[in-house]
Amino acid sequence: MDALYRSVWRWHLVAGLLVLPFLAWLAVTGGLYLYKAEIERAVYADWLAVAPRAPLSLGTMTARVEQATGGRVAQVTRPAERESWRMTVAMADGTRRTAFVDPGDGRVLGTTRAGGVMSVVRELHSLIIAGPLGNAVIEIVAGWTIVLVLTGLWLWWPRGGAPAIGVRGKPRERRFWRDLHASTGIVAGAVILFLAVTGMPWSGVWGRGLQGLVAAQGWGRPKSPGPAPWAAAKGDHHAAATLPWSMQRALVPAASAGDIGPDRALSVARGRGVGDGWTMTLPASPGAPYLVSATIARADDAHVVYVDAGSGRLLQDARAPDFGPGARAIEWGIATHQGQQYGEANRLVMLAGCIAILMLVATAPVMWFKRRPRGLDLPPGRSGRGLTMLMAGAGLLFPLTGLTMLVALVVAQARRRLASG
Repeated sequence: MDALYRSVWRWHLVAGLLVLPFLAWLAVTGGLYLYKAEIERAVYADWLAVAPRAPLSLGTMTARVEQATGGRVAQVTRPAERESWRMTVAMADGTRRTAFVDPGDGRVLGTTRAGGVMSVVRELHSLIIAGPLGNAVIEIVAGWTIVLVLTGLWLWWPRGGAPAIGVRGKPRERRFWRDLHASTGIVAGAVILFLAVTGMPWSGVWGRGLQGLVAAQGWGRPKSPGPAPWAAAKGDHHAAATLPWSMQRALVPAASAGDIGPDRALSVARGRGVGDGWTMTLPASPGAPYLVSATIARADDAHVVYVDAGSGRLLQDARAPDFGPGARAIEWGIATHQGQQYGEANRLVMLAGCIAILMLVATAPVMWFKRRPRGLDLPPGRSGRGLTMLMAGAGLLFPLTGLTMLVALVVAQARRRLASG
């Protein structure tokens, strides 16, 4: 048991050293994103407040915004609340701006970088600013976080009369920090594990693989004949961000030549039951359709309508009940991860998970500091067969995490060879 305990402890320590700084980063940025609406209302208060008036037609509104900004309106977002509308404007230099627009008269109240301040927070949270490397780091961190939670649970399991939850000793003693770390981890472990697992669908290798599996097994999005997904089609690839996860790589229905205008396209979507909160993506090139996607708070809110830009014909009407069981489960996980599925209680639980992560990140180095005179024995040593199989299973399930496990094992093997002479 002592050898097994030390082996599990080593893996837990290695996992912690690899991911604790990133976990702190994710906890801070994720906690901020939970309060996206409140932060935006504080930052853009002057641009969000509008008088209660009937909105202009979309055609008139977009024309006035394009005249004021000198760009092309690519997307229009109508909030469910009584606020200014937002339009994504494609500028001549290739950049994009978000314009806050009074729907009553079409005035541009202000502009900011595409997506605004919370887009920056989201990019920091996902490390998209670092490109594919950042996305790979997030996937590795999520995989190692799962290892951290499972090995932490095993290490916490009460033995020899130790309390299940509680703090013994004084702050100057290592036992105090160990108990505080373990108690925090066991109370919040399920939430942290949930955040790690439900964050995986956004990752590059694992997330795309999951999308392919769900689609191949018929567990996913509704069938949609078309030439290519948004990410590869001539249409505006930014449209993918407005879609439910299970449709972001779906084929885009082809449209005929011509342009019926945004008002008629919206009328078709309204006729199909799209409510007040929505985002419309305008055709960026001939043959691209109008896309109207409902604003998603809960997983059941998913509603996507494609309209032929040339004829006004309905090309697709996809709703949450049309999704397969796998896609519905993932959409539920994403909405819950973002603190939206069950209202304020959901958000508070996710916030508690973020705070718990910061507490774990803070207590772990204190434990290390107080233990350091006895040595760390850092690289994983020889593991029992059961533990090895569990780690191998985790590595196969999460390939990028598995690669870093192999690196840790190579380091351990090299260390043993050097020690033996």
